[in-house]
Amino acid sequence: MGTEHSKDEGRRSMVFLRKGPKLPAWEDALLAGREPKSLLKRGLRYVSLSLIMKGMTSTPDFLWGLHEVQKLNLSRNQLVVIPPLLGKLDRLVVLNLGGNCLKSLPKEIGLLRNLKVLFVNMNCLKEVPAELSLCRKLEVLSLSHNCISQLPLSFTDLTSLRKLNLSNNRFVQIPLCIFALRSLDFLHLGSNKLENIAESIQYLVNLQIFIVENNNIRSLPRSLCYISTLELLNVDYNAIQTIPDDLYLLRRLRRVAWNPMDKGLHIAHNPLSRPLPEVVEGGLDVLFNYLRDKKEHN
Repeated sequence: MGTEHSKDEGRRSMVFLRKGPKLPAWEDALLAGREPKSLLKRGLRYVSLSLIMKGMTSTPDFLWGLHEVQKLNLSRNQLVVIPPLLGKLDRLVVLNLGGNCLKSLPKEIGLLRNLKVLFVNMNCLKEVPAELSLCRKLEVLSLSHNCISQLPLSFTDLTSLRKLNLSNNRFVQIPLCIFALRSLDFLHLGSNKLENIAESIQYLVNLQIFIVENNNIRSLPRSLCYISTLELLNVDYNAIQTIPDDLYLLRRLRRVAWNPMDKGLHIAHNPLSRPLPEVVEGGLDVLFNYLRDKKEHN
């Protein structure tokens, strides 16, 4: 019995050891006496460092000495704050801070003058520092799934920005600074509290994908019809009753789309006035012909 009991205890100990927490990669490296730079990966384009899903509640101090890193992934941790030392990594081109618990970004983020891609989605941000507008090379910015209700006016300086995701926030109207971002080809404002789309939307002359689903929008501005580059317009789940007669000018919309991933016109789940529901069901050609005839007879 004593021998069997000791064997059982040994098995339980082994199970406990196997289930025990593993050391994070960087701690493992440091305990082994390895240089933190050994964690860097040197690819064809970027020197990168990934610390994704490491359970971090704070950033390791050695990180701010890795000046050569160009692509940094700190996503899906439990970070509450990013220290001002972030500004030391001035070679960063891609920075992913998504899926953390950040309530703010340090103003020193404006020192990242080479930054082209920034993800801060799925955090707890209520505002964005004006200094971010100093990142003039920024092309892709995701701030989705936060608590943001406005953007600083200085965002007008982000003239290289092409893709902007502001979905799942608290915007009541589209921030005025967005209409100055003439390079935008992708704009996502779904799942906010928008009640209208300003006529100034026409200034986004390169916009190809415009998503404002799941808001409180009651009508579409006529000026939207003059963005000839639009290939996907998603206004699903709003309060739209009528459609501007000039919508047929959007010739790059190829179909009435039902799959969220498809390009085309998404206009389902709106209280469209009759006969629009039946016309829409006939497809985009039927809808455009109806709108064209309606305009000619007015």
